[in-house]
Amino acid sequence: MSPVTPRYGIDTSVLVRLLTGEPPEDFEHCVSRLRGLIENDGAEIFASNQVIGEAYVAVQHHYGVSKTDARAGLTDVLRSGLVSPMNGRVVFEILDAVEGPGLFDRLIADEYSPAGVEVLTLDRKMASLPGVRGL
Repeated sequence: MSPVTPRYGIDTSVLVRLLTGEPPEDFEHCVSRLRGLIENDGAEIFASNQVIGEAYVAVQHHYGVSKTDARAGLTDVLRSGLVSPMNGRVVFEILDAVEGPGLFDRLIADEYSPAGVEVLTLDRKMASLPGVRGL
């Protein structure tokens, strides 16, 4: 019987530290602990769509990061090998999309998609996404 791979989901506080590097001691602590879990235990570390969305807003509001830089930073962190998007590669397409519906709308639609659930919305831009219907 093969060993089970430990899997962890991070919260927004961890993703914000990885994005900003601030404060430096918390950043180093996060990186060290995550690397230890990956290298010593073979763990996989994930960020949910909700955590990605919250971190996107937090770095803009608390650190003055632009939307463009927040998206680029999230992409870098999620490709770093420390943390992966829980919903897979489609999250990178969502982070790259700048026209039409916003990041949160896209993350919401993506969250429902694996369950085969169609999203209902009053937002015209969001209604243009696959799997989303105007109410």
